[in-house]
Amino acid sequence: MCGIIGYIGSEAASSILLKGLKTLEYRGYDSVGIATLSDGIHLKKGVGKIDDVRSKLDFESLTGTIGIGHTRWATHGAVSLVNAHPHTDCSGKIAIVHNGIIENHSELKAGLESRGHQLKGETDSEVIAHLIEEELPQGFESACMNAFKQLKGSYAVLAICEGEKKIVAARKDSPLVLGLLDHCTFFASDVSSFLEWTKDVVYLENHDFVVATENNVRYYNLLDGEVMRPVDTVEWDVEQTKKGNFEHFMLKEIAEQAETIQRAIVQDRSVIEGIVDEVRGGFGVFFVGCGSSYNAALAGTYLLSKVAKVHVNPVMASEFENFESFLKEETLVFAISQSGETADVLGAVRAAKSRGSKLIGITNVMGSSLTREVDELLMMNSGPEICVLSTKTYTSQVVLMALLAYALAGRYDECVRCIKSLYMDIYNLTSKSTREHLKALAERLACKEHIYTIGRGLQYTTALEAALKIKEVSYIHTEAFAGGELKHGPLALIESGTPVLVFVSEDNEDRVISNAQEVKARGATVIGVSSRKNEVFDYWIKVPACGNFAPVIQAIPMQILAYELAVLKGLDPDKPRNLAKSVTVL
Repeated sequence: MCGIIGYIGSEAASSILLKGLKTLEYRGYDSVGIATLSDGIHLKKGVGKIDDVRSKLDFESLTGTIGIGHTRWATHGAVSLVNAHPHTDCSGKIAIVHNGIIENHSELKAGLESRGHQLKGETDSEVIAHLIEEELPQGFESACMNAFKQLKGSYAVLAICEGEKKIVAARKDSPLVLGLLDHCTFFASDVSSFLEWTKDVVYLENHDFVVATENNVRYYNLLDGEVMRPVDTVEWDVEQTKKGNFEHFMLKEIAEQAETIQRAIVQDRSVIEGIVDEVRGGFGVFFVGCGSSYNAALAGTYLLSKVAKVHVNPVMASEFENFESFLKEETLVFAISQSGETADVLGAVRAAKSRGSKLIGITNVMGSSLTREVDELLMMNSGPEICVLSTKTYTSQVVLMALLAYALAGRYDECVRCIKSLYMDIYNLTSKSTREHLKALAERLACKEHIYTIGRGLQYTTALEAALKIKEVSYIHTEAFAGGELKHGPLALIESGTPVLVFVSEDNEDRVISNAQEVKARGATVIGVSSRKNEVFDYWIKVPACGNFAPVIQAIPMQILAYELAVLKGLDPDKPRNLAKSVTVL
């Protein structure tokens, strides 16, 4: 939801923090700020994206080898300078950055103001600095510990104080990871922000409280006292977090899919077979996700039904509470989240855990909260995905859904062969010639106010994902319908020139083409996505025939179309308005 970073070491903090924040900007880009510590607290912050703010403020002039930084995605309070982080106390001697939601902030704020504190903004985060200020006579570390214990909700917090050569941090239900070197320590929402310097990391647990000096890190837990935390090594490479020769991360990540779907099937077969046994012997199976992860989950339910004749309940994580009464110890809940930090998904996981249900996590980020909550884990192996929109992680999720379906049907090896055979098809779909073809289509669609997508079966799930991609990044209203539902209302939306994307596969061609003819008869411009051209199409996007793996193949040209629409409209495809990569608050 927001990106936070901290550094304590022997080098100037400001330039290091700026680099880290630039990597974290996908987590929030409403405002940005940095506070460093030398002879006192030095702070600069501004509204807007990092490059825009940086052009006006000389962040590098901030002195000190200790500092904290923040890039915000607004939740409490408007996008404004006073609401930008870092926040300070009344005296300006304490600075904090925070990611999460302080649920009792109104109560805390009222108490602070009644005791004479002057809070400047509307955010829930600002109360933290003032709570620390009240407790400061006990010492900085104790003040932070006592302040954090008063917080209800979720938080990852970094705090610095004049006269104290240390960073104090804590986390609860919001991501925070440490990067370790002999001469310095990093704190961040995401390992990508410090991969340039170190791959040695410590993933903090809930209620962890950390004190870092230049040469030492001490770990405590607000519930359990002093603790030890293991050091892990991140396998991601720093080059994976850079755009390389691509203009945008979105385009780079689309182009990587020929490789990433191959990595998705590199799984421990014994783990897959163990999960298959659990499904066969379980009482009810749920696939839970949000956004693109939910669309992948829905594709998974179609695949398990079609290939393995197994029933699965797909549920949006935000709606999962309405199904909790069906959970039993024999129930399996698959929690699907690219970041592993999605608040609604983690809420569903904890609800299922309270009922004793078996939990299987599917994520892309090792060390994320999801990886520590579940009983079994399947990693997407996609590498870092920086663009806010899911592209390569969506197709990796669908591949994992297919692997489960085929394993349940006793056809594991067949699935692996099929996925491997898609390499050149995907490579060709991401080629320059395909992009030019889709750019020409984007030029015809960029001025449209409404776009509709239709499909049947697995192609309906692709229609949902296509609509999500287009609306997320181009801001064109795009809506998906199951083909058979057109006559039950959606046909009223069709008028002369309305673009309708129609997803066709070999096994439902006649029925979907019939739906295409329905909208064509009412004036729609029909854009076919299929392996064969049809006379009903006004525009044809050719994709290879690949049966049950069509949700992977057909999604890719839609990702490119969405990208080209954004670029034509002068929008930033990596950072769509009002959205952030990791939704860590409810």
